[in-house]
Formats: sequence, C-alpha cells, structure tokens
Amino acid sequence: MKLEEIHKFLILGSGTLGLRVGLQAAISGFDVCIYDLNDEILTSSKVIQSKLLKSLAREGKIQQKAIDDIISRLSYTTDPGLAASSADFVSESVTEYVAIKQKVWNQFGELCPSHTVFTTNTSFLLPSMFANHSGRPDRFCAFHFHDVFVANVVDIMPHPGTEQWVIDLLFEMGKKLNQTPVLIKKESPGYLFNHILMHILTSAGSLLSNDIGTIHDIDRSWMGNFNTPVGPFGMLDQIGLDTAWHVSKNNDTPNSQEFARLLKKYIDQGKLGIKTGEGFYSYPNPEYQKAGFVV
Repeated sequence: MKLEEIHKFLILGSGTLGLRVGLQAAISGFDVCIYDLNDEILTSSKVIQSKLLKSLAREGKIQQKAIDDIISRLSYTTDPGLAASSADFVSESVTEYVAIKQKVWNQFGELCPSHTVFTTNTSFLLPSMFANHSGRPDRFCAFHFHDVFVANVVDIMPHPGTEQWVIDLLFEMGKKLNQTPVLIKKESPGYLFNHILMHILTSAGSLLSNDIGTIHDIDRSWMGNFNTPVGPFGMLDQIGLDTAWHVSKNNDTPNSQEFARLLKKYIDQGKLGIKTGEGFYSYPNPEYQKAGFVV
C-alpha cells in the first residue's frame, strides 16, 4: 500500500494521545474517524481539539481560516462497525492493558477492510503482544507518538513479522504528519525516549520514597541544572500518574515496583495529574510555574 492510497484514518481511543493524533491527521488532510466507548468521552475530546486548534492558530502553526475545513474532516462514533467500515489506516491508543488491547484488535481485525494498515500507539508494550490478534500481523507495527504538536517525534517499532513495506510506509506517514520518524531496530519496551525517561522518573521516585529529597527540590535540581520549565514530578503530572503506574507495575525490577507503590498512593486519592487537576502538584497553577521556584 502507498501513502497516496490512504485517505481515511481510524483512531481507536480518544484519550490524550489519540485525540491529538487524530487532529494532526485531519490537519494533514486525512478524513479522520475517532472511536471510543461512549459519547461523553468523545464530547470531551471535541472540546480539547477545539482548544488545540485555537492555540495552534494563535501560534501561527495553522491559519485561522483553515479551522473549519479541519473540523469538517473529523467524525466521531461509538459504533465499531461504522468506525471500521472504510478505514485505510488505524492508530490505536487504548488503555495500556495487554488484555484490553488484544480484545480491541480481535474486534477491529475482523471489522476493518482487508487492505487496512494497523498501528498501535502503545507507550511500553510490544507490538508482538497484539499483532496476531489483529489477524494481519504482516500489516501490524508500533507507531508511537509523543505529544504530536510539541514533541513531534514518532517511533516506528516493527515486530518480527512486520513486512518491510509497512515500515517504509510509516516513515512517509510520519513526515506527512509533521513528525520526525525514528526506527527502533528490534522490539524494546519504551522505544528510545520513553526508555530513557522512565529511568529518570523512577530515579526521582526513589529519591522521594527514601526521603532523600522533596518533590520540589528534586524538580528544582533538574530544572535548574538543565534549564527546563518542568522537572520529573511535573512531567509525571503531564504524562498521567495512572499511565506511569501501568508501566512501572509491569516491570519487575525492585526500583520499578517501589515507584509503582508510590504512584498508587496518589492514584487511590484520585490524583492522576493535570487531567484531574491534582497529582504531585495542583493545577492549573502548579508551583513549579511560579516566579522564584527556580532562581
């Protein structure tokens, strides 16, 4: 299949990444269908996408007059049959649970047309965990985005059964979506960046768990040394503590398990990060953004 033959995108899961990938695909000229389990989730995604479009227009990344055309290319549904009926390309961003992803791929592998290319946007799980469930492992590959609009790198990680033409197509697709594609030569949890990042976040968690430093001082140390606007715990709030917990609890190293226990304390209190208004910091005005946090 060639890039010019792909017209209709299907996004499975309209969470933080799914709605952004779908929006970028619409900006790039594709017709996009976003599927999720209920209308409330989809309505929330529409609101966030509208805000993102306004922000992109203010920053000069898109033209204001293009917004209506972009929105016209977006559709939303809770009907799996309708979602899959004419999909040329699927990007899956559902919860980081193996069983849930396998169930989704069992379903959509049967529903999608025979020519559809399948990709998973999983952050740490491996494509070989789901490829056979799609029924078309040769057309299946991990295609993992980061932020899309700010951190515009997309990871291409094939499993042993992925055909080379799919990898080549994804390099073209990545550029079409205004991303920088990078190849992970063999399956590895966390790709490149996430692999490095989780070691950093786990180390920060260990410092806190062992009462070596406070949340604020650990972040100050990072922010002051690297001259960044956010530290490890601020980053965790952005990622979502539940997402980081899913990753760490599935890693059986002692440090990861200790980190998972730390995150679970916050999750049990409903503190998931920015998306719930509180994590390690309170939002919308976290302390690390205030003047004087780092001198």
